Amino acid sequence: MNIVERFLNYTRINTTTHRENGAAGIMPSSPGQMELAKLVASELEVLGLEDIVLRDSAILTATLPANTNRKLPVVSFFGHLDTSAEQTSDTHAQIVHYSGGDICLNSDLDIALKASEFPEIAQYQGQDIIVTDGTSLLGADDKAAIAAILDALQTLKNNPEIEHGTVKVAFVPDEEQGLRGAKAFDVETFGADFGYTLDCCGIGDFVHENWNAGDAVITFTGQSAHPMSAKGKLKNSLLMAHKFIAMLPAGEAPEYTEDREGYYWVKELAGNSARTVLKMDIRDFTKEGYRSRMMFLQTLAENCQALWGEKAVNIQLSDRYENVANSLEGDAGFPIEIAREAYARNNITMNAVPMRGGYDGAVLSQKGLPCPNIFTGAHNFHSIYEYLPVKSLQAASDVVVDVIRVTAEKDWGM
Repeated sequence: MNIVERFLNYTRINTTTHRENGAAGIMPSSPGQMELAKLVASELEVLGLEDIVLRDSAILTATLPANTNRKLPVVSFFGHLDTSAEQTSDTHAQIVHYSGGDICLNSDLDIALKASEFPEIAQYQGQDIIVTDGTSLLGADDKAAIAAILDALQTLKNNPEIEHGTVKVAFVPDEEQGLRGAKAFDVETFGADFGYTLDCCGIGDFVHENWNAGDAVITFTGQSAHPMSAKGKLKNSLLMAHKFIAMLPAGEAPEYTEDREGYYWVKELAGNSARTVLKMDIRDFTKEGYRSRMMFLQTLAENCQALWGEKAVNIQLSDRYENVANSLEGDAGFPIEIAREAYARNNITMNAVPMRGGYDGAVLSQKGLPCPNIFTGAHNFHSIYEYLPVKSLQAASDVVVDVIRVTAEKDWGM
């Protein structure tokens, strides 16, 4: 089975994450994720992997034993089973040979992928591209990763002369709603020394830094009163919340920032004059910047409390995930250099991209498994305009193989 056939087979299984089930603690949140995990497990068995374990949570792990007596570190690769909830309909993928200009996705519905809106597609002229029919996501986020990883394992099976140490693979559910699968993943039992997720962007992109991420829940408690006799009595919690928001640093919001600029994201506001709850996301690439932002919110809440009275403001701050760069500092940065060499062997220039978001590797790294992020080749994640150049998908598989090669070739002194 070639890599395109694998990918298309995976897209035929609807694995849309289900937010309500996820909020209720159900994992996997949708039955399609378990269906896909079972299919992948059967394919891993055919490829000769061992210790294949599929848990009730749909977390799937397997091991490719070493074919050498040399002592080598255990490298691992991760993909996620679910697709985003932006679209819930079944995927009807199609392959087009791109000759330039717009791509008609659906003539009946007059839906086209327009070159004027997505100019980066020009670099794929003359290539086959997998697209949607305009009614769903493609699901390359992250079924392209699963296809690339299994294709790499197929390459190792077909070429036993390629020396490799122990290789472990894992596929987790519900990445698209809070990295739930990675948070439930048992890194210690898995037994890998380092790893890579495949959950990123166009060919050549590589992620080894992302946000330090936190959450804030601020509750404003006022005092209700009938407006006819409200003077001196009414304390409007909605106005408290708006004043609090107005005191946030100007320009430090998602819509005003880019690259490595951090922000405060006012994400949700709900309530009435008596009680209002504000939910915020806090993001910063540096540890110092992140701590400073969290401290600023704590101090602002305390000052507002002093101004508006006891129990008027309650703030709860929590950490969500760390920047994967925190786990790749100094001598621990070798997974980056291994990947850089693997890219170079495939004539791919590494483009290090700071990810303004989270991915499973951030959680895995925080748990002690350094895990940067390799491209799958796909574009326009979470959109009906998602597309995947076939050459880019194959390149992702080739990079995985060469990561394994380079790992085996290094002198680890073990």
